[in-house]
Amino acid sequence: MQTIERNGNALAYIHAPGKGPTIVFLPGYASDMSGSKAVAIDTWARETGRACLRFDYAGCGESGGAFADQTLESWRDDALAVIDAATAGPLVLVGSSMGGWIMLLTALARPERVVAMVGIAAAPDFTDWGFTPEQKAVIQAEGCLREPSIYSPEPTVTTRRFCESGEANRLLGAPIDIPVPARLIHGQRDPDVPWEHSLTLAGLLRSDDVQTILVKDGDHRLSRPQDIALILKVIEDLSAAS
Repeated sequence: MQTIERNGNALAYIHAPGKGPTIVFLPGYASDMSGSKAVAIDTWARETGRACLRFDYAGCGESGGAFADQTLESWRDDALAVIDAATAGPLVLVGSSMGGWIMLLTALARPERVVAMVGIAAAPDFTDWGFTPEQKAVIQAEGCLREPSIYSPEPTVTTRRFCESGEANRLLGAPIDIPVPARLIHGQRDPDVPWEHSLTLAGLLRSDDVQTILVKDGDHRLSRPQDIALILKVIEDLSAAS
């Protein structure tokens, strides 16, 4: 594991050198590079000699910083900083949930480098559609929303600063000028991100080479062996063609 410094925080990352475009895994909200999908992609990349990068946003996993101090923009900039420091050449971005939003923002910021994208239950604009009016009122009034998580013993914390950053970076209201091949994988039993959002995203991306892959019995995490096998096959096919 290596680190770089950004804004006083040590950002942790693991880079496996190899052939082809570098596969960059972008974790979801409050997630990190030790998740099953990230580890599976890293393992597959090493076994096949592919270049791969996984990392933790500030305030997450092995990286420094306080989680509550982070915003969507700061995590986007974390991703760009690690990518710029650790890699060279073309990139295949793989974004899980909120990581799918950061995937899009990263592709817009580095259009000369990104050659393909894979969204896994991608959740762009979730600060808009992901909360009820009552939850939004709590965030605005109290500056923070804490909710039980089905994925962690710790509550999920959403701050007003994060939501304001998200609202300033919404993408689903207009065509998205990313012309590269994209694959959007989504479980139709996802309780957190409606699968229809992947269809909306597919329609907005400027590329004609976009496929939405629906897993009828898939949940939000898509971490079962058959889900991971599908994700790896999609990454392999896109990487070979890039």
